[in-house]
Amino acid sequence: MARYSIVKENEHEQVNLPLSNTIRLLVIAALAIALTLGSGQTALAFASPASVNLGAAASFAILAKTGISNVPTSAITGNLGVSPAAATYITGFPLTADGTNTFSTTPQVTGKIYAANYADPTPANLTTAVLNMQAAYTDAAGRSNPDATELYSGNLSGRTLAPGLYKWSTDVSIDPATNVTLAGSATDVWIFQIAGDLTLNSGAQVLLSGGAQANNIFWQVGGGTGVTIGTTAHVEGTILAAKAITLQSGASLHGRALAQTAVTLIQNTIVIPVVSPFVVHRIFLPLIFR
Repeated sequence: MARYSIVKENEHEQVNLPLSNTIRLLVIAALAIALTLGSGQTALAFASPASVNLGAAASFAILAKTGISNVPTSAITGNLGVSPAAATYITGFPLTADGTNTFSTTPQVTGKIYAANYADPTPANLTTAVLNMQAAYTDAAGRSNPDATELYSGNLSGRTLAPGLYKWSTDVSIDPATNVTLAGSATDVWIFQIAGDLTLNSGAQVLLSGGAQANNIFWQVGGGTGVTIGTTAHVEGTILAAKAITLQSGASLHGRALAQTAVTLIQNTIVIPVVSPFVVHRIFLPLIFR
């Protein structure tokens, strides 16, 4: 698939493309986007990568191997699961066992809570979900030929990112009270390969524009600490962490927290994303009825 890039640098646009009429039209459209980003910013456009298959892990808002701890009151929409850990490693939620003993419920979760020591078929189902989570992590981490490497030295503060495969050998951070915007269509995909840790400082936000969907955003984080989402910060997308995922007070996630160790919550909101059947209509109907 053809790729193209446009860099706004010192007020001069640099274009390096085949000069077909179709490409010229793409250049003009992309230049218009680049010019809206503000002086000193860079607009990149890449071929959207294939999505990451989450398998059975896709139904979980939170899935962890060693535990989930919570300082009430949090509000979670989607299922929770721990495996191979037992239900005693889910803390801060008053759990009520279902009559089948295959799952629990709690007022803080709109969904079901599963643990490895619940009745069959829960243990086997959780084993599959965890294996699928690990396979998704490996898939995302193993994608080759990144569109951008070490972009902005890992500081994404105030940037607008097009769909693509991004790779860093370092930590990635977003500074306080600044936003990262992921701009693309409802079918575009973003994969972020981060060898270090991911940190959103207090008040930082990941925002979506142009119809971009949280279901199509994947943060693969391999650092020794993992992911820290600061106080009142907000993230969009699925987090695939080799270590822990920590949400500090008031932080929120529209996506999934899938950790190969533990997930820590402090009065947080997590909502598993659902693809809206009206996304296409919202994008195209205004163009039809002008």
